[in-house]
Amino acid sequence: MSQYDPNRPYNALPDLPPEVDIETPAILKKCIPARVALAELKQACHRIPNQKVLINTIPVREARDSSAIENIVTTENNLFRHAAAKDAETDMATRETARYLQALMDGVHGISERRVSTSTAVTVCQIIRAIEVNIRNTPGTALRSSGSDKIIYTPPEGETILRDKLRSWETYLNQDSDVDPLIRMALAHYQFEAIHPFTDGNGRTGRILNILYLIDQGLLDIPVLYLSRYLIENRDDYYRLLLDVTARSEWEAWIIFMLSAVEQTAKHTIAKIFAIKALMDHTTDFISSVNSKIYKHELIELIFQNPICRIGYLTEAGLGTRQTVSGYLKGLCEIGVLVEEKFGREKIFLNIKLMKLLASDDNNFEPYGPSVTNDPSPN
Repeated sequence: MSQYDPNRPYNALPDLPPEVDIETPAILKKCIPARVALAELKQACHRIPNQKVLINTIPVREARDSSAIENIVTTENNLFRHAAAKDAETDMATRETARYLQALMDGVHGISERRVSTSTAVTVCQIIRAIEVNIRNTPGTALRSSGSDKIIYTPPEGETILRDKLRSWETYLNQDSDVDPLIRMALAHYQFEAIHPFTDGNGRTGRILNILYLIDQGLLDIPVLYLSRYLIENRDDYYRLLLDVTARSEWEAWIIFMLSAVEQTAKHTIAKIFAIKALMDHTTDFISSVNSKIYKHELIELIFQNPICRIGYLTEAGLGTRQTVSGYLKGLCEIGVLVEEKFGREKIFLNIKLMKLLASDDNNFEPYGPSVTNDPSPN
């Protein structure tokens, strides 16, 4: 193992793969349920034929939680409002988290044309930070303990060294290998964070790269696995285990931690998808029974694809003139499916039950009934 001193740039950071067994019995045993859960998640996504319903909603949780790991705190509701009315005044945390979501989605679109690479990382980080980003070329970067000013890690230093290490990281990710992609994802995530190629945004960039890599490897079709939920719930372990790999080459515990993250968040996301489908079916039945004149399959898909909807979304989708679609939205408000709200210069319409469902770890929802209330304050 290379000599490690937290106060000195770790220019001797070894390339992947590690010189230890990364397919121990414990790791391989843990890999099985993680792969099963991920395969079940991939299959569950097809329960909702309109994939935009999932793409526009579940990744918002990933954006929120990944940003929260870096103490950038906002809510799903703020993010949905920002998406629906970008001209309205929004707080800095929401804007920064919205950029994370944009970086994730742009990365997904780009992954079909190019594999995960240094260029991918730079592009992702640039979108997150909204500035031109380059590989670090100045000294002085050090990571300190959250509870004190003590330096706990000093990443490699020097642009040439960083680019060499990123080139090796990229090669490892994309070479043919018999090692399970989930194990390789765990190794590569550590390596990227240890290289720490940017002055800021490394953690968020690295977590987006995890999802892009799973899509590149065919383990996911769309970015619905929000690993950051598990990471923020176990933030202390996340950082401790990263450091243990550096200081003591303790790979097994780190890999098992990441496999647990995949398994647990895949199961949680499956339950969320089933709940969204159940709410869609229930809403469809309710609208068709209470006001069949405004029932349209495309309309229901739109208000689930966009938890906060605008009139323009409906006209752009070809559901009618502005006057016609305004009538649809007004009718949905009258029966309690939507709530109208003024936000900036926009008139927006909130799918309250869906917003509550997305924001909560609880997958239950209150059914529509004869007495519906327009509660404008989703939890």
